[in-house]
Amino acid sequence: MIPIKRRERDAVLQALQAGLVPKQGLHLIQVGRKAEVSSILQDIERIADDGSSFRIVVGRFGSGKSFFLTLIRTLALQKKLVVAQADFSMERRLWASNGDARALYTELMRNLATKSQPEGGALNGILAEWVSKVQHEVLSAGGKPEDVEARIGSDLRDLQNFVGGFEFAEVVRAWYRGQIEKNDALQASALRWLRAEFTTKTEARQELGVRRIIDDDSIYESLKLMAAFVRKAGYGGLLVGLDEMVVLSHRLPHSRARQANYEALLTILNDCVQGSARGLGFLLAGTDECLEDKRRGLFSYEALRSRLAENALAKQQGLVDLSGPVIRLQPLTPEDLFVLLKNVALVHAGGDPGKVVAGDEAVASTLHRANETLGAEFFRTPRDVVRAFVGLLNLLDQNPGKTWQDLLGAGLLKKAEAPMSEEEALATGAHQASDDDDDDLATMKL
Repeated sequence: MIPIKRRERDAVLQALQAGLVPKQGLHLIQVGRKAEVSSILQDIERIADDGSSFRIVVGRFGSGKSFFLTLIRTLALQKKLVVAQADFSMERRLWASNGDARALYTELMRNLATKSQPEGGALNGILAEWVSKVQHEVLSAGGKPEDVEARIGSDLRDLQNFVGGFEFAEVVRAWYRGQIEKNDALQASALRWLRAEFTTKTEARQELGVRRIIDDDSIYESLKLMAAFVRKAGYGGLLVGLDEMVVLSHRLPHSRARQANYEALLTILNDCVQGSARGLGFLLAGTDECLEDKRRGLFSYEALRSRLAENALAKQQGLVDLSGPVIRLQPLTPEDLFVLLKNVALVHAGGDPGKVVAGDEAVASTLHRANETLGAEFFRTPRDVVRAFVGLLNLLDQNPGKTWQDLLGAGLLKKAEAPMSEEEALATGAHQASDDDDDDLATMKL
């Protein structure tokens, strides 16, 4: 028996009961996906070996895409990669002309995570760690603070091959000056620049003396630059996770905006597949509809469709090929769900099998009742089953006089009343297209 820490136990159970993916303790409940995880682990090794990777995880709503992304994030952190994660939204996109693309980069930098700071906000720590190393080397050799600043500039000179590399080095030097001079405002301004929070070049020039900012047109180049810096700081590379691709495919009100975002995605795909990006990987998630819809999905853009197409031979033979850029997740099987609920019950018991309040019979009955109540949704949306089961465990724990038979017969399992995300809204038909959409034409017969 391996005891589970109370903090980790509570984090897992609270997230599951809220219908969310736990950010820690995923290894305690993970089931299935062995082949898919192995495939992505090869990508992580390729990134750490100065290579690149591009994957799109596709599946119906409830098939576990967000869970899969979070699991891979945890594995990447353990492999000493830096992970940046964000969700697409109407205010955060790959391409825009009003600051929305810059906002996506800002969100990624705010969520920057390392093994020592898995919750995000690691940008300042990465910077401090690298500068501290340089400072120690220079001062140990008898140098002075001004020598440290000069060394920072020389060590970052190779980053000038990237767009914004010169300004990046100047900003890091400014951050160091702020540290030496106890100037918190200067350090804060440097971090604002690195997170793309400056909206005008004039403001950046006044506060930091640089003439360039990270804007809508340079977010991908800036991600390549950040990947180069984190490798210099001693990390394996940078993995970028982007969820809710339905925003790009089915929420953008104009086809021109959608095509522009697809062009930006194509640029990233080409770079990663051809090896132009180094130490950088992308992991995106979306529904089948986001990929295959020939009017709005990625397949509506011919260049993307040709690159993302499945292995025709594998498709004909009914085989699985995980070497391509698209990974399709199938819904969990009833057997997988059985193991999942058993794991949840063990987590609830703090890792002690003797304290489990709902055994195998309770798990089997819960799944049977879920199949009766939810029908086809039972296989597509395990979230509802897991939420109900966690609720059952909590009630049994707090009401010793009750049995699981009493509670299962009390209508514990119900269908979700409202979508939890953009993808669920699309899957359930709750999403409504914008009235301004210029290519959603009504069908008319004469």
